[in-house]
Amino acid sequence: MPKTHEIRAFYDRETFVVYQAYSAPIADVAIKAQKFVEPFSFGRMTWIKPSFLWLMHRSNWGGKKGQERTLAVTISRAGWESALSRAVLTVFEPSVFRSKPEWDDQFQRAEVHVQWDPERNLRGAALDYFSIQVGISRHIIREFVDDWTIRIEDISPKVAKIHTLLRAGKTDEAKRHLPAERRYELPSQITQRLMMD
Repeated sequence: MPKTHEIRAFYDRETFVVYQAYSAPIADVAIKAQKFVEPFSFGRMTWIKPSFLWLMHRSNWGGKKGQERTLAVTISRAGWESALSRAVLTVFEPSVFRSKPEWDDQFQRAEVHVQWDPERNLRGAALDYFSIQVGISRHIIREFVDDWTIRIEDISPKVAKIHTLLRAGKTDEAKRHLPAERRYELPSQITQRLMMD
């Protein structure tokens, strides 16, 4: 059983995969360029998620307007850990911050935000442990795009296949196509700041 707050992801020694959902105009040029380019917005926060099933819940398997295309974005582990080392939780947590004003000050100045939401199962039901979302602010979004991103893959066909199997009642077969996500360990100085067990 996973701990309440931990990162589970598909990764190897050098890279880490996160998922995002976009409209076709953004996805098409990003895949062609193998980096995010306009009409992707560099002036707002972008959220990256290592949980495939959480994004499927959020995008309704690519059914929501503006989230039709699912991208698997491979970034460097160094970039991932750099982001988390600068992150501040989106909610005040007494075990992490000495006071609410201290949290508020750090939150307002943060380059990266971290939010924990209930993880989801294949059917979209909430589980009793959490999945991390990481918000990359406009202040460092160029780092994410230019320095951390290694590869962008359109996995929309895989999403459609899994969803079709699921709707057909072929749950076990659908599960076999899911990414093999496993626990990701971080230095203690990062885990303490992010309310991780």
